[in-house]
Amino acid sequence: MCGIVAYIGNRQAYSVVLKGLKRLEYRGYDSAGLALMNGELSVYKKQGKVSDLENYLHEVGQAKLHAPIGIGHTRWATHGEPNDVNAHPHYSGNKELAIIHNGIIENYDALRTELISKGHQFESETDTEVLIHFIEDIKEHEDLSLEEAVRVALTRVIGAYAICVVSAQEPNTLIAARKGSPLVLGLGKDEFFLASDATPIVEYTSDVVYLNDNEVCVIKDGKFTIKDIHTELETAPYIQTLDIELEAIEKGGFEHFMLKEIYEQPKSISDCMRGRINAETATMMLGGIREYIDNMVEANRIIIIGCGTSWHAGLVAEYLFEDLCRIPVEVEYASEFRYRNPVITPGDVVIAISQSGETADTLAAIELARVRGAIVLGVCNVVGSSIARASHAGSYTHAGPEIGVASTKAFTAQLTVLTMFAMLVGHRKGTLDENAYQQLIKEMSLIPEKVEKALKLDAHIKYISDLYKDATNSIYLGRGHNFPVALEGALKLKEISYIHAEGYPAAEMKHGPIALIDEEMPVVVVATRDSSYEKVVSNIQEVKARKGQVIAIVTEGDGLIASMADHVLEIPATNQLLTPLVSVIPLQLLSYHIAVLRGCNVDQPRNLAKSVTVE
Repeated sequence: MCGIVAYIGNRQAYSVVLKGLKRLEYRGYDSAGLALMNGELSVYKKQGKVSDLENYLHEVGQAKLHAPIGIGHTRWATHGEPNDVNAHPHYSGNKELAIIHNGIIENYDALRTELISKGHQFESETDTEVLIHFIEDIKEHEDLSLEEAVRVALTRVIGAYAICVVSAQEPNTLIAARKGSPLVLGLGKDEFFLASDATPIVEYTSDVVYLNDNEVCVIKDGKFTIKDIHTELETAPYIQTLDIELEAIEKGGFEHFMLKEIYEQPKSISDCMRGRINAETATMMLGGIREYIDNMVEANRIIIIGCGTSWHAGLVAEYLFEDLCRIPVEVEYASEFRYRNPVITPGDVVIAISQSGETADTLAAIELARVRGAIVLGVCNVVGSSIARASHAGSYTHAGPEIGVASTKAFTAQLTVLTMFAMLVGHRKGTLDENAYQQLIKEMSLIPEKVEKALKLDAHIKYISDLYKDATNSIYLGRGHNFPVALEGALKLKEISYIHAEGYPAAEMKHGPIALIDEEMPVVVVATRDSSYEKVVSNIQEVKARKGQVIAIVTEGDGLIASMADHVLEIPATNQLLTPLVSVIPLQLLSYHIAVLRGCNVDQPRNLAKSVTVE
């Protein structure tokens, strides 16, 4: 969940690393730091945002910051509270080594006890400081080079890591390694970049190598090698070309990344369908899963795994697959799935959903599913990510970089891919007839236009947000395909405004939650015209009978609900299978405006980080 960035070359490392940390700050923002090496190894770190570190460095003075090698880190705290001491980078005991680390060293306590018995003293509470002391101890007592000491240490630790290590004794060397946490190497002309993802690199080069688990990268004297940590064998790097434009990771005139990404959804959904859906010929193709389409058709069941927003996308997909394909579906939290003893058979298909493609729990669940013989298909956004490589096949969402911590365009892009999955399988299986299939394809092609229209509700949503910004609790209700949308709307409000919110199937309100409703309780109801419409109308009447305040998402022209709700937000009529792609838009805007009006940092909500790469 932390962000790491490193540079070695002819530029000023300070400026490259600091700019990289700003681009990686969505991965963690409770402290930041960097280490620079130019004759001597110097570490500068500060609790707070990257801007706090930058202000501190201004006091240090530019003269001390000139260096061709630098490593930097922006932290999401795991071991030890956020403060200056626990911030990265961490020195070794002799101050000749420094390290940055994303991940968790699970056996750090045992290592710490062992090292203390040897005379090591620790300043921080972190597992990372233990790791650099361990590397130092191995280097000194076994008389090894830095490269060998790092490799040996990593064969003896348990846990996940992406690390970069520098040494004052080897001033032209930068060493990096990964296991379970992402790390990408950027290749420039006589210079190299390392980062948790490509966003700090794209400004300088489009040529990258994504390190695999259990690989160590040694950059020395203008060259790089990649070796397997355990076998010590050199591996041939697979150089890829980045498909990211620099403009995509800038705010582009929007006040926040989250708002920009909400407004990007007509384009991101179109990009997701481009080359896959042809509305004129009413045909569809998903090359990424072509080889496994028959496995899906013949599946005993489909198991969908994800976390957070991705889990909600999976819940919508459950309705889609069961409606269109008549295949039993189970939707699992990856974090629970991996620790159960789930029944998985070779006839099962597992669909793993993750925006980053690096979610630790989802990766572990994939590993378990593969061991037990299931076919695993990945749905993720980041090309070359761990989930993309761990799956048998899958599809990228092509949503473009998502910097805001609260997922918005990732959700609708995931839904777009999952909808296409279900349509293809249903058509191939014969449970979705040709006419219905072609009609759905045409309806899908209209979704970007309908999302564009839903975005025009923004000003009215801002007005409603001002009325409810001081609420302390809220309830979100939906039925059928819109029940997961209610869950997603409640999650967004919790994530960025810190208002307690719960999502429920509308009919479940009578089984307990209705006790919470009074004149102070805003109730957001997704009430579009579909097969559950009359039932939802009854649920709204029950809320109003208890003086609840109703904000209803309705289909254009709905006068019935308008006559009973306190506020209505009209969205274009859509096939009920596709409604979640449009009905979620007002909920995203509602949470955004409420959070802004409450003075919250919507792009970097407290205690959260974008990519959960640790348990």
